[in-house]
Amino acid sequence: MRGTRIGVIGSAQCSREIYGLAERVGEGIARRGAILICGGLGGVMEGACKGAKAAGGTTVGILPGATAEQANAYVDIPIATGLSLARNLLVVRSSQALIAIEGRYGTLSEIAFSLQLGVPVIGLRTTYSDPQMIRANDAEDAVEQAFASIAGSHAGGSARRRSTA
Repeated sequence: MRGTRIGVIGSAQCSREIYGLAERVGEGIARRGAILICGGLGGVMEGACKGAKAAGGTTVGILPGATAEQANAYVDIPIATGLSLARNLLVVRSSQALIAIEGRYGTLSEIAFSLQLGVPVIGLRTTYSDPQMIRANDAEDAVEQAFASIAGSHAGGSARRRSTA
């Protein structure tokens, strides 16, 4: 799917386990030919970018600060916004689907924007639950659900698997 943009959102600080999970998500996105969009910082964002780069993918970091230097080492295209947390809306608007991995309040704001704007959001190890949110069991399932939700929206149908939590 050339030109497909999938966002990965999550905390800038995370455990090694969650970092590894984010890496697998990023790798899966890149292997399917999509561009990875994220907030460009550390933690989940860095893990996802690292995985995407390992699989030959392209990464875009939409940064909260005014300088590109704050981007993690795996961001190909840093976009310095100077918008602080308001940049979360840009991450959502730039993505055709989002994969939320764990996360805190910033991630919650991105999930809320996604749900309000109709951007499919896949939850992976998130504590937040909403009937509109798609739940994934693992990294591979999250990537599959993201692509399926995009395909479903292009076909005019819904490929969503509703949360049962």
